[in-house]
Amino acid sequence: MTVETAPGYLRENFIHPEGMQYRGTLNANDLGSARETRALPRVRFRALTAVVILLVAAESLLAQTPTPLPSSTLTDPASEPVVLAVAKVMPAVVNINAERVVRRQIRDPFEDFAAEFFGTYRSQPREIRQRLQSLGSGFIVDPAGYIVTNEHVVQRAADLRIEVTTSDGKVYNAHYITGDPKKDLAFIKIDGQSGFPFINLDNSSPNLLGQTVIVLGNSVGYGSSISRGVLSGLKRDITIGDLEYKDLLQTDAAINPGNSGGPVVDIAGRLVGVSSAKMAFTPQGVPTQGVGFAIPAETVREVVKGFKAVAQKQPSAEPRSTSNQPAGANADRLFGMQLQDLTAELTDAFGLVSGRGVLVSAVEPESPAAEIGVNRGLVIYRVGRHDVNSVKSIEALLARVQSRMTVDFTVGVARSDGTRQLQTVPLTAR
Repeated sequence: MTVETAPGYLRENFIHPEGMQYRGTLNANDLGSARETRALPRVRFRALTAVVILLVAAESLLAQTPTPLPSSTLTDPASEPVVLAVAKVMPAVVNINAERVVRRQIRDPFEDFAAEFFGTYRSQPREIRQRLQSLGSGFIVDPAGYIVTNEHVVQRAADLRIEVTTSDGKVYNAHYITGDPKKDLAFIKIDGQSGFPFINLDNSSPNLLGQTVIVLGNSVGYGSSISRGVLSGLKRDITIGDLEYKDLLQTDAAINPGNSGGPVVDIAGRLVGVSSAKMAFTPQGVPTQGVGFAIPAETVREVVKGFKAVAQKQPSAEPRSTSNQPAGANADRLFGMQLQDLTAELTDAFGLVSGRGVLVSAVEPESPAAEIGVNRGLVIYRVGRHDVNSVKSIEALLARVQSRMTVDFTVGVARSDGTRQLQTVPLTAR
């Protein structure tokens, strides 16, 4: 049926050969073409219909399916570059405990008062001895046990004792070889040991501004501590006391007391420098934050070459370590004690009876010695029924001791002024 709606146009209901009814408006002049369309081959129309259906389906699918968010893949912390660098370097980092004796002369303040007002005779000044302790860090640069640290950490420490603790908790005695106060670098060596992990000074960091740096060391007495920051500046000059240090590196990584002498490395584990100082205030007294300084790796490498040359010319330095060695394998293996011969200097410094006993220099946590109450600083005077006065004598007595055997140790302190605090304790070998 055809209905005229406007001049030149016809409104027509038409049926597709497939039986689908369509409604449309055609120009009268195009009526012939419209009728040709109705006569399109069935195959072409089926293809057209399929395309339309696919387009409609795709549009519907897009409208219903939300756009996926970017995937957030979790990273294993064990694979982080900083974690890997710390694991690589930390075995070569040591904590340094240096002690020395300083002798001072003092007077009784009342004597000064009496002499001024009453003319009383003034006695001679009295000498006292003080043990000064300094804590710092260092790192092994040679498998033979050579360690680099700051000169101010071990300055004159050879007068008494240097003790180093590795990251696995083992304690060793060391001796001072040489140092350079102007560079604030020193060289010490672990006594009687070798085969240590070390940091290779020939593979140093390029030291690029903005690169990530890691400070490792004995921060405020907490061993194996790290802090992280960036390399903030190059070629900085600072003055500490009467000494001027040039060409230092600047970093915002935290450098705290105890970090001095420890390594600063990049995320590849290469040496950036040696922690040296922290600026807390400007010369004008203004507080600062994140301004620390390190000695560049290039400087360290050159200075260490000279240090090693000095060490090779000091064959007499090793014999001194024989009286300052860690205990032999038996005392440590069986009871968890590291021992040290009492030299005349140590005996004098501690006020002990001369020629008697062996000093306990370290005690392993949860060892038989620790569980019975033996502490570092006590002296062993007898093993069983035998008096002892050297590490060698104790080792000989313990040579036949086996696991689960009990040995009596007489430990305590016998002072030169007659004071005695001794106790016999049974230790069961593990």
